[in-house]
Amino acid sequence: MECQVRDITIHYEEMGSGRPLLLLHGWACDNRHMIHAFEPLFAERRGWRRIYPDLPGMGKTRAADWITQQDQMLELMIEFMDTVAPGERLAVAGTSYGGILARGFVHFRSEQLDGLLLNVPAVEQDATKLHLPHFFTVREDADFLAALTAEEQYMRELFAAQSVEALAQFRQVLSAAFAIADPAFAQRLQRKFSFDVNALPKPFPAPTLFLVGRQDNKCGYREAYQLLDNYPRASFVLLDRSGHVLEIEQKVLFRAVVNEWLNRVEEYGG
Repeated sequence: MECQVRDITIHYEEMGSGRPLLLLHGWACDNRHMIHAFEPLFAERRGWRRIYPDLPGMGKTRAADWITQQDQMLELMIEFMDTVAPGERLAVAGTSYGGILARGFVHFRSEQLDGLLLNVPAVEQDATKLHLPHFFTVREDADFLAALTAEEQYMRELFAAQSVEALAQFRQVLSAAFAIADPAFAQRLQRKFSFDVNALPKPFPAPTLFLVGRQDNKCGYREAYQLLDNYPRASFVLLDRSGHVLEIEQKVLFRAVVNEWLNRVEEYGG
């Protein structure tokens, strides 16, 4: 599907009907990332309209030259939702970089939101200020290591729990997206908002889920924990055996915890 926002054609997938749920993927990924992780949750759950956009410069959505700031990325996503779900209450889920934009929604549209989900969220974008855990492999798999290409050796420090199945899923939904992302856009986009996205005007009252990996050496978990006072209805779930691809490494627990969050959002939204 396509939605015109200013001079940008935003490509997105939409599934189901009911309460809108906006799902924002990670950096240099596309909507396949979120569809793969979240759609199985709705096989037997009704009442949710899932909206999966490709962010500008990623997937099938081209980035205009004038997009140089994070504020503009957030404005585009807010305008996108105002177009596809005008005036409706909604919930927002973001993975990694998508978690930054999701918290931007909370900053400006808190009263419109019935829930927030942050999966391995990026919180501190200044690498010198990050407190990342020491990475180590919890489960080593010889077949996984043998299958890695020269370009995939970085995955040795990405998966805390190695498996050939996890590698196949990563290639299917993430590697394919990395190959078509716009590198020039990544270079010019400023990493920070003009405002402090972590300092909310007031605490966010709706059900929230922080889902983080104990071995995540990309975004960590300490910075996310420091945000909890802003979210009085938050569950904070820290999973062992999980790096930055938690939804693949801990699929069973990921689905169980997200299902519980969906239950809370349904209860809160009536």
